Amino acid sequence: MPFLVSIFFGFAPMLLFAAILYWLDRYEKEPKLLLGGVFLWGAIVAAGGAFIINTVLGIGIFAVTNDTFATDLATGSIVAPLVEEILKGLAVLGVFLVFRKEFDSIFDGILYAGVAAMGFAATENVYYIYNHGFLESGWEGLWFLVFVRVALVGWQHPFYTAFFGIGLAVARLSRSGFIKALAPLAGLSFAMFAHGIHNTLASILPGLGGLAAGTLLDWTGWFFMFLFILWAVWREQKYLRLHLWEEVQSGAMTQAHYRTATSAWLASFARLAAFFNGRFKATRRFYQVCAELAHKKEQRIKVGEEEENSAIIARYRAELAQLAPGVQV
Repeated sequence: MPFLVSIFFGFAPMLLFAAILYWLDRYEKEPKLLLGGVFLWGAIVAAGGAFIINTVLGIGIFAVTNDTFATDLATGSIVAPLVEEILKGLAVLGVFLVFRKEFDSIFDGILYAGVAAMGFAATENVYYIYNHGFLESGWEGLWFLVFVRVALVGWQHPFYTAFFGIGLAVARLSRSGFIKALAPLAGLSFAMFAHGIHNTLASILPGLGGLAAGTLLDWTGWFFMFLFILWAVWREQKYLRLHLWEEVQSGAMTQAHYRTATSAWLASFARLAAFFNGRFKATRRFYQVCAELAHKKEQRIKVGEEEENSAIIARYRAELAQLAPGVQV
């Protein structure tokens, strides 16, 4: 029973947090199958690989130093941030390289990075809650670790890895070869740095004092990341308003469609209404195409015909005109 409880409280909150990130993707929803894939990568490949590599390198450091504190400090402050951020980041890099057409905005980078990190955190949480919670201090220890891992540091891994996702997104939307090379490296480096700062505080300030200091630092960082996410979502709305007006002028969509497509709340209500009148599938696809079209237009401005953007835009325009008559507002 304790192990099952640990699994539940390791995974359920992280799935909820991933759902919150998905909900924040207000305009151009990413494929759920792809998001599920990066979550599983984080939970299985990244977490499993990190456990093995961190353990092996930790043993090697102890063999050299013969000092437990030095080993814990080096493993937590240097080894774990490098290993874990690389392994989590590989999932985001895979989407960036293989499913490039789904990588359309800054928020996409945050979303894929955050969901991959949620998967990693879920597995890590199970390990900590059960091994360092229940096995060391029984049920009291288990519930304390649930509180710490979920309420206090639940967003730590998505926060770190988001920087790499942002770096990849910046590279995706730039014509400059220098920025394309530098932005992902800068993002990964900042992810490792933030991760290392957190772990260092936990090592040199043990007990409740270290927990309080780490929590204050983490929540400060998360607050500013949340503001950045709000900015990224607002930026997507700006693109829709800018690029869909041309479709109104061409007659592909009405002004009522335009008002709904450029408002996350109105679009949500439209999908809900369509669910009850039997037009949900077409309505959902219509507003998805609106967002995809706007993003592709913006990409064409920024990177030109890198991904045959004009041909993709033409297909979305044709689909938009076909769907619009059947979508009520």
